Amino acid sequence: MIDTYRHKGLRKKLVEILRQKGIRNELILEAIGKIPRHAFLDRAFEEWAYKDVPFPIGADQTISQPYTVAFQTWLLEIKEKDVVLEIGTGSGYQACVLAELGAKVYTIERQESLFHKTNKLLKKLGFSRVRTFLGDGTKGLPRFAPFDKILVTAGATEIPESLLDQLKLGGYLVIPVGEGEDQEMLRVQKMKEHKYETKRYGRFRFVPFLPGVQKDSKGNKH
Repeated sequence: MIDTYRHKGLRKKLVEILRQKGIRNELILEAIGKIPRHAFLDRAFEEWAYKDVPFPIGADQTISQPYTVAFQTWLLEIKEKDVVLEIGTGSGYQACVLAELGAKVYTIERQESLFHKTNKLLKKLGFSRVRTFLGDGTKGLPRFAPFDKILVTAGATEIPESLLDQLKLGGYLVIPVGEGEDQEMLRVQKMKEHKYETKRYGRFRFVPFLPGVQKDSKGNKH
């Protein structure tokens, strides 16, 4: 994977844009400054990698805009060695940001074609310590629970009980929730069993949070 001086310069500009938009956590900005975001897009669309916009990555999914990635990461308050579950691997970029901050990341993708593509990319980029799973994100990953933090990168109509059950006491679930085209960003903290505190952080737009697994209809072998 080629990472040129130009790419590094564009990342530096992106970091400044995020700083101007209110992202103040230097560790998050440093992680975004290190990770070659252009590697997560097809080469033909490389010019879009360092613009602060979402971009389609196939299988009806998008790579979230960098501000959204930084904002959700900030809400999680990642600490070294936190065990984090991400629902919606997508391109893998958000998982890499979490891993760069020292988290132990488990991530689930429901689109089989995207899962295989991203799995290969993470290994190629040296993020093989990110553990990837093909599965139904609404069910979480009970065999590895409980998690310090859980991040959902798709818009849900409600908060799945299964995810709350898999959260450690004191842990955060960050999830966009809403009925329409855009959702409200929520951070839910588990105070004690079946007692939660919810804070709201404005409107965002995500692809829908869907149950089940979408098999690769082309029958491709991976």
